[in-house]
Amino acid sequence: MRILIKLSPARHARLARNLLLAAACGVAGCSPAPKQAEAQFPAADRPVAQIISDRWSTEESRDRLDEAERIMDLADIQPGMTVADIGAGEGYYTIRLSERVGPKGRVLAQDIMPAVRDKLAERVNRERLDNVSVRLGAPQDPRLPPASFDRVLMVHMYHEIAAPYQFLWNLHPALKPGGRVIIVDADRPTEKHGTPPLLLQCELAAIGYNLVRFERAAFAGGYYAAFEVKAPRPAPADIKPCSRAISR
Repeated sequence: MRILIKLSPARHARLARNLLLAAACGVAGCSPAPKQAEAQFPAADRPVAQIISDRWSTEESRDRLDEAERIMDLADIQPGMTVADIGAGEGYYTIRLSERVGPKGRVLAQDIMPAVRDKLAERVNRERLDNVSVRLGAPQDPRLPPASFDRVLMVHMYHEIAAPYQFLWNLHPALKPGGRVIIVDADRPTEKHGTPPLLLQCELAAIGYNLVRFERAAFAGGYYAAFEVKAPRPAPADIKPCSRAISR
């Protein structure tokens, strides 16, 4: 005998969302990276920009400049890759990454704001992007599964990371061998929603990342920087913080 249970529209929407997020775990895995909860990480010697929007610009204006395609070309993102979109917001890059990596690739879209995450999950479900999962991150930890990503993108959001050394330390194990962290940001002080390139390079080097490519990218509102892991991540107590004076 089959028993049918009628759900209210609100409960049906919650159930659908929970099922979507549960399925997302199956796309990229939900095992968290090892944490160092008791460790003391150095503070950043710079202001931190406040999150003011889930978008940097309109999708239409960005597409007129072919922004996403040009950044993905610079990052050499290929079909079949696994890519993380950190601070995904409304999903401008998420949607286009899904098409670029194709059905054999995977995209994990992450945001730290639950309402933004939920809205993006609804968009992913509505557009039937079967190769995309949506996750909630933490300000100091992207919560990515280890040894899983060919590319990790952070577009116009690095300056909003309040604890960059802890964040980058937790991100370090998520890259596959040869994987790259791709950062797009504006060349201006962090309090003005950008990151000076020398300061960016110094902060990533402190955790064991090495700059492998840098390009000015006016079409994306600033610059493109690619980093690879070149050294084991240091113990938190051994991290040498950067002075913001380096960018002057």
